[in-house]
Amino acid sequence: TEKRIHCNMQSSTNCDTSLETLNSTHPATGAVQMRIRNNNSHQDRLSQTKSMILTDVGKVTEPISRHRRNHSQHVLKDVIPPLEQLMVVKEGYLQKAKIADGGKKLRKNWSTSWIVLSSQKIEFYKESKQQAPSNMKTGHKPESVDLCGAHIEWTKEKSSRKNVFQITTVSGNEFLLQSDIDFIILEWFHAIKNAIDRLPKRPSGPSRNLELFKLQRSNSTELLSHCNSDLKEQKPEHRKSLMFRLQHSASDTSDKNRVKSRLKKFITRRPSLKTLQEKGLIKDQIFGSHLHTVCERENSTVPWFVKQCIEAVEKRGLDVDGIYRVSGNLATIQKLRFIVNQEEKLNLDDSQWEDIHVVTGALKMFFRELPEPLFPYSFFERFVEAIKKQDYSKRIETIKSLVQKLPQPNHDTMKVLFGHLTKIVAKASKNLMSTQSLGIVFGPTLLRAENETGNMAIHMVYQNHIAELMLSEYNKIFGSEED
Repeated sequence: TEKRIHCNMQSSTNCDTSLETLNSTHPATGAVQMRIRNNNSHQDRLSQTKSMILTDVGKVTEPISRHRRNHSQHVLKDVIPPLEQLMVVKEGYLQKAKIADGGKKLRKNWSTSWIVLSSQKIEFYKESKQQAPSNMKTGHKPESVDLCGAHIEWTKEKSSRKNVFQITTVSGNEFLLQSDIDFIILEWFHAIKNAIDRLPKRPSGPSRNLELFKLQRSNSTELLSHCNSDLKEQKPEHRKSLMFRLQHSASDTSDKNRVKSRLKKFITRRPSLKTLQEKGLIKDQIFGSHLHTVCERENSTVPWFVKQCIEAVEKRGLDVDGIYRVSGNLATIQKLRFIVNQEEKLNLDDSQWEDIHVVTGALKMFFRELPEPLFPYSFFERFVEAIKKQDYSKRIETIKSLVQKLPQPNHDTMKVLFGHLTKIVAKASKNLMSTQSLGIVFGPTLLRAENETGNMAIHMVYQNHIAELMLSEYNKIFGSEED
């Protein structure tokens, strides 16, 4: 027994000496120290395991494991964003309006939004998260704005409201935020500005939204020249995707140019209006045609439409207040014009034309759209010189002689029209339309210069006076003529 104890003591002594020798020969950083103590103590039993003691503080390198489970854990660390990005910096209600989406201008529409500001983005909710938990459960995604590379500034031109500032993102989105309370909007402005200032000026990652936004707004030739240098620096897979976009945009541009060229050829080859009329594809219209053309087609000297309108007004419009002065519904007048131009049967006693101002409006439009007015251009200066004469009787005689020299369609239509207007004046006590009022309405419509110059105001005075004289002296000007 004593021999065994002595042997064990010698073996333990040899082990200690060998360890001391090993430590003395390898005193470098990261050396392994093994300690063997009494096995009865729990702490000493734990200390029997080999403990790695590293002298480089703060540089603990994790062991690289090739096990698939450990590898997935490392990937999750990269995918899950840091807690700092998810921290809410500020939240509350503001007035929001989105005025641009990807560079495309939008109609400004203000709405109240619950705004959540984090360190890297802004989220817009329709209402507070606490008040709308159902929206969150159903997967309702708020509108998110990446603040990386964004720009913020106060603006007065974009809205008439006070306390408005604008946020512009690198992707071309523009938002207006507003609050009537000064200190609230100031706090929001400084909080968002501080968040933007802490972020890098340009977004990271291969997408590079700023470049793509600029590329989309330029043509395809500029795209290729702008991105040749960038394509060399990018990875092969990124370069292929961007080249596909460039080729796709270039093909779109070529398709557009092809469509434009086809449209130009079609426009240059299309037949003229005269050719289409000769072939019967387009019928001659009443509105917008020359007076003599309409009369020749109808084999008369007064257009039938003028006669129908005058008959309808004399039947149910002589006593109407403001007849010819009050405007009718423009949409109904255009409908009446369309029916007349299509040579459809027209019955002005129909209920859809019960408003007499629609009939008078259509009649005025017919005379206003004549390529040459009822008083021909060649007679305009002569009528103006006649109305300037100081002698009243000579003035009437000169105008009478000019009226007799007019082309037959112009003369007969003028006689029928002014004869009708004299009946309007006879009821002036009821319809409140005097000679002067009708002269103001019909003067510029029936009589105008071919080339308007700086004397428009003076010409308008003469136009009104000529129409008034034709009404007041109708019997002397047209009375002695044979029907």
